[in-house]
Amino acid sequence: MNRYPLWKNILVVFMILTGLIYTVPNFFGESPAVQVTPAKSTSKVDPALLAQVEEVFKQENIEYEGIYLDDRGVKARFLNADTQIKAKDILQSSLGSDYTVALNLLSRSPDWLRNFGAKPMYLGLDLRGGVHFLLQVDMKAALDKAAERFVGDFRATLRKERVSYAGVTREGQTVQIGFSKATERDKAKSIITKQFPDLIIKESGSGESLLLTASLNAIEQKRIQEFALKQNIQTLHNRINELGVAEPIIQQQGADRVVVQLPGVQDTAKAKEILGRTATLEIRLVDEEKSDPATLEKAEKGQVPMGDEAFKDRDGRVVLVKKSVVLTGDYITDAGPGVNNQTGQSVVNVTLDGRGARVFQQVTRENVGKRMAILLIEKGSTEVITAPVINEEIGGGRVQISGMANTQEATDISLLLRAGALAAPMEIIEERTVGPSMGIENIKRGTNSTLWGFAAIAVFMIIYYAVFGGISVFALSINLLLLVALLSMLQATLTLPGLAAVALTLGMAIDANVLINERIREELRSGNTPQASIYAGYDRAWGTILDSNITTMIAGLALFMFGSGPVKGFAVVHVLGILTSMFSAVVVSRAIVNWVYGSRRKTTHLSIG
Repeated sequence: MNRYPLWKNILVVFMILTGLIYTVPNFFGESPAVQVTPAKSTSKVDPALLAQVEEVFKQENIEYEGIYLDDRGVKARFLNADTQIKAKDILQSSLGSDYTVALNLLSRSPDWLRNFGAKPMYLGLDLRGGVHFLLQVDMKAALDKAAERFVGDFRATLRKERVSYAGVTREGQTVQIGFSKATERDKAKSIITKQFPDLIIKESGSGESLLLTASLNAIEQKRIQEFALKQNIQTLHNRINELGVAEPIIQQQGADRVVVQLPGVQDTAKAKEILGRTATLEIRLVDEEKSDPATLEKAEKGQVPMGDEAFKDRDGRVVLVKKSVVLTGDYITDAGPGVNNQTGQSVVNVTLDGRGARVFQQVTRENVGKRMAILLIEKGSTEVITAPVINEEIGGGRVQISGMANTQEATDISLLLRAGALAAPMEIIEERTVGPSMGIENIKRGTNSTLWGFAAIAVFMIIYYAVFGGISVFALSINLLLLVALLSMLQATLTLPGLAAVALTLGMAIDANVLINERIREELRSGNTPQASIYAGYDRAWGTILDSNITTMIAGLALFMFGSGPVKGFAVVHVLGILTSMFSAVVVSRAIVNWVYGSRRKTTHLSIG
């Protein structure tokens, strides 16, 4: 009557063993570490880099706990923070600017656990230490930038349509076009209204000083601001990867602010540098008339001709480009790596929006036979990726950028062009550092509160329900084991509110066992046999357990959907705890009861207090 089929027993054992394997990595702790990653896509991550790092450590007599190579770079663990900092400084000077050396914290769990995919759960800023930034997005600058784009668009459009105008200027977030004839102004208004429906066009002036004033409507302003915020968040995600942060928290706060939390990051200056990085693309024409050897030699020494700028290409040669920018990365809608079918070289395929396609087509049509430089601007440094000759007019909005060193570089530059530029400037308005010692103290307090709560529940249950109380306590410990394992498998971020949710889950999980035990007692008092009482107790308590847990889960899901930050972290642990508690309280405890009492043919007494 009270025996599980073999498959259920196997399931319980499998779940317990799985829980153990995926929980164990959390008890090994973390070591101070350094992570070496390529600063440029042309730098390789291969065994040669690992050997180079090991050789540096050997020459400088730096002792390390372990060192290994993964997809992101070389990681090395050390016994203490002093050795870690020393190793970082030496590696940075030895490897040069081609590699980024960042401080980090890595798990001490052995390799055989990593082979199973068993990793410790991520710890939030309040438990691990790290840095917290609150950044303000300059929404006015985003609107100014959008208005600036229309200056070039209007000039190109009016030239194409052969409309005479006196000039195009920007004042704040409005663009003014001057005319000397009313007929030309009316024609321009009709064209601009048709091609730029998101603008509000107003007429002003008299005589020969006629003006058209264009400004963004409220809907378009809101769209640009929302895009700027989303673009900046995406950019921050991409940039922070260089820090080796396991689980950065990047969230929108309000209409124009972004919260960035970097658990485990000890190098605050490096974090600030990464947050401020930008990358964008510019297309300019090469000044062919002034690109003679003598002028280029002077330009390399800093004597640049008027109206030009000098930048170096990938081979170190100086290229003179005009200051006037033909196109920027703002006109790019998509970018992806590819291969040139004729040469077999890696390229980046860029797709321009409608405006960008029109401008690019016009420029290539008017400059056939001349060179066009494609510049990548990052961290204030400008590099000429390629400067090909324009052989023919290019239409359709598809541009192929050659000159890539390899496929990885093409992939990286594609990523930079898709989401590499900050759509609007950001300013750090709040900075907070949580030391590792404070994080350790928070873990200790949270763990102690959970253990004391567990101990109190265990004592009460064993005293009140005897053997069945002990079984309930064992099921409760399995619940905790499965919850930690699940958080580790999902690589969820555990914060201080999450630890509070663990303690709450333990208190709530025992309710199901109390319901079962009391139901078994009632069945015994009603005169049922012990075996029948066990069966009826579990069977009839199940409906109540299910109802109570579903209502609690609804509340947890609501917290997850509408909460943010710490509230969402609490909700995740809470909901997962409900799932594991239902399994442990009903399935695991029933399996143990079956092993204790189910095999007995004649059971006359149940030790249930």
